[in-house]
Amino acid sequence: MYALVDCNNFYASCERAFNPNLRHKSIAVLSNNDGCVISRSDEAKALNLPMGAPIFKWESFCIANNILVFSSNYPLYGDMSSRVMTILKQFTPDIEIYSIDESFLEFKGFENYDFEDYGNQIRMRILKWTGIPTCVGIAPTKALSKVANKIARKFPEETNGVYVIDSEDKRIKALKWIKLEDVWGIGRSIQKRLKAKGCKTAFDFTELPNDWVRRNFSITEWKLKKDLEGVSKIKLDEIKTKRAIATTRSFEYTYSDIDNIKERISTFATSCAEKLRKQGSSCHMIYVVLSSDRHKKDLEQHRASRVVSLSYPTDSSLIISKEAVRAVVQIFKKGIKYKRAGVIVMGLVPTNNHQLQMFEHENPKHKPLMHTIDRLNEKYANYKVKLGNQDLKRTWKMRQERLSPRYTTNINDIIVVK
Repeated sequence: MYALVDCNNFYASCERAFNPNLRHKSIAVLSNNDGCVISRSDEAKALNLPMGAPIFKWESFCIANNILVFSSNYPLYGDMSSRVMTILKQFTPDIEIYSIDESFLEFKGFENYDFEDYGNQIRMRILKWTGIPTCVGIAPTKALSKVANKIARKFPEETNGVYVIDSEDKRIKALKWIKLEDVWGIGRSIQKRLKAKGCKTAFDFTELPNDWVRRNFSITEWKLKKDLEGVSKIKLDEIKTKRAIATTRSFEYTYSDIDNIKERISTFATSCAEKLRKQGSSCHMIYVVLSSDRHKKDLEQHRASRVVSLSYPTDSSLIISKEAVRAVVQIFKKGIKYKRAGVIVMGLVPTNNHQLQMFEHENPKHKPLMHTIDRLNEKYANYKVKLGNQDLKRTWKMRQERLSPRYTTNINDIIVVK
């Protein structure tokens, strides 16, 4: 059996966890730079505040309807997610973290368990230990557990947040209930083709001939069909080494001076290097991109990129930052107001197993230096040790005018009980 555990309105729930005054109130959380709505409480959804709504257009609506709006507090959300996932590992060792707020669990050797009771234990422990409400869907396959989770979320009073598909009657009833566009893994292009075939629900999809699905779609869609039929074909994903690592961000404000842009690129490059070291990889190439604000049509637009090929693979923040900054200087154009930039490291190879060069190689002092920097930053957090060309006060410069306290990651924001 598989379970999908999904945190309800995760970002909004994190805001409520440490501020009880927000319970039962309408909440919206914004994207980077306070752009668009990316999370809503059920109360805000009931007021028809749309997902993705640009806040500058919906500001008056939020004020009129008493919707409390918050900037994204990613340190808080990331830490709360880690706590939830740690709790889930207590229920089974087989877990796939699917996103920041949901995970798949596989139950091997749990044949004699009461899964509804087990799902309630999961919900109650997460709620008690973190304050985050969840819904749990349990079924014989991953795809069906997604369906079961949607039912648990849609009918919280009838299901108490837990729904188990453990019979053929329940499976058929669930598939006839869920619309084709709500099925996990079926995108818009596939929907059009299936609807042309007369499919309106997930059950209609499972009734199609296997041979026709194999001829007209990929193996992925065939596996999804079998999963929905109750035959497990989609397994838990193993953690894979990334083939490329990217750090891209919009700036807090538009920048037209090279010094600010060089600082941002150095920070992005350093972030990529840290991710490389974390997964034990080194890179052969660095891709740097810089672009203006495409939404401001009245301004001159410019978007440029450059690829830097390295003579030897490296995971050193010093080298990657130096080459990325050199590249952005070459593509920078005076008079342009830039809004977004990014650094992508590619051509990844294992750090401890790659082809050595005879005449060119990384400075041997870099490895122990990077190890020490990583250890200090992990111990003291908040990136205390940085390169000299980085902003020593802020890592991610974003407009966050409605930011709540970082209750669990900043010692100055910890709640004091009097």
